[in-house]
Amino acid sequence: MIPIIPIAPAPVTENPLVGQLTSSGLRNPPPLSLYIHIPWCVRKCPYCDFNSHESRNPIPESAYVDALIADLEQATPLVWGRKVRSIFFGGGTPSLFSAESIDRILSHVRMLTPLEYEAEITLEANPGTFEAERFAGYRDAGVNRISIGIQSFNPRHLQALGRIHNSEEAQYAAEHAIKIFGNVNLDLMYALPEQTLEEALQDMHTAIALGPTHISAYHLTLEPNTPFYYKPPALPDDDTSATMQEAIEHLLADHGYGHYETSAFGKAGKRCRHNLNYWVFGDYLGIGAGAHSKLSFHDRILRQSRIKQPNAYMKAVAEMSHVEEERLLDRADLGFEFMMNALRLTEGFDPKLFTTMTGQALSTVDPALQQAEQRGLITRTPELIAPTALGQRFLNELLQLFLEE
Repeated sequence: MIPIIPIAPAPVTENPLVGQLTSSGLRNPPPLSLYIHIPWCVRKCPYCDFNSHESRNPIPESAYVDALIADLEQATPLVWGRKVRSIFFGGGTPSLFSAESIDRILSHVRMLTPLEYEAEITLEANPGTFEAERFAGYRDAGVNRISIGIQSFNPRHLQALGRIHNSEEAQYAAEHAIKIFGNVNLDLMYALPEQTLEEALQDMHTAIALGPTHISAYHLTLEPNTPFYYKPPALPDDDTSATMQEAIEHLLADHGYGHYETSAFGKAGKRCRHNLNYWVFGDYLGIGAGAHSKLSFHDRILRQSRIKQPNAYMKAVAEMSHVEEERLLDRADLGFEFMMNALRLTEGFDPKLFTTMTGQALSTVDPALQQAEQRGLITRTPELIAPTALGQRFLNELLQLFLEE
């Protein structure tokens, strides 16, 4: 492992996206978010490639919370004095944990970091009735945004996806969350096995009628090392799924959901601040089994990943050996790393953001930008770089230009 010598960061400017540079790197670090991974779920879905583990035995909830707190304590010197602007409990299924455990975690976050006033604090939840009944407790603990993994309201598609809830439970959870939090995201998927355009749009109509502030609409993809990858179901063809995507985007726009990232649609003022920080190449500290971090210092950017297996992670935290991989980003990699995030923003980004977040001049990626522009994948002005509709549809091909660069 690379030895880490913490560097006290300079104060963050009033505008978190504006920093000053020295000749050798960043003077001000980017905005900082905290990701907390809770790796257990009731059942592993056949499309899921996240670090999640079925809870066949009783979950060691208290011991895992102890490990999270110890992990945060050990990581704090890397972000000393920096405000945390958002927190995201992801998984797995964080709503399997009690409100008391979430409260305990957040209490230690407040003790160990200068948590920004009115920071966005999101918790992912499944739509099961048991978990929905915990929502009020999560709110009292400090959670102010819930993200519910519905995926579909159609019983046939829920079964095909291996989901354990039904449509009625999904609608109850959404209604209950909106009543308690107001700020609620619903996760939905399209291009599902044997799904028609009409069925995909019906899922979106049902979600819209519930009135969430945010909807995430994901195209189902066959990820390596998943059951769906090894035994693919019958999926809509590329033309049909492209038609679904376009129709969903128009439908959500007609109902006031701004399309600001590849799969993200938010009402005015309700974009996910935590995910936006990823997409503008902000910093994040990740704690928990399999969590990843990206942390910027004056002259380098550090990436970390933690041990994935929960029991091994908990044991390693006690031995202060839970960081499995650690590497400094090569300056030659920064162009691709930045664009891999920022080009997901449908409205594009200010070119100055590249220098602010990487410490490099935009000219270092100019050949790739020229190629992308010539191929009609981006539009570029002195004030804005944005993916075109073609670039959004063929994002991997667009990013490949920067990887080659």
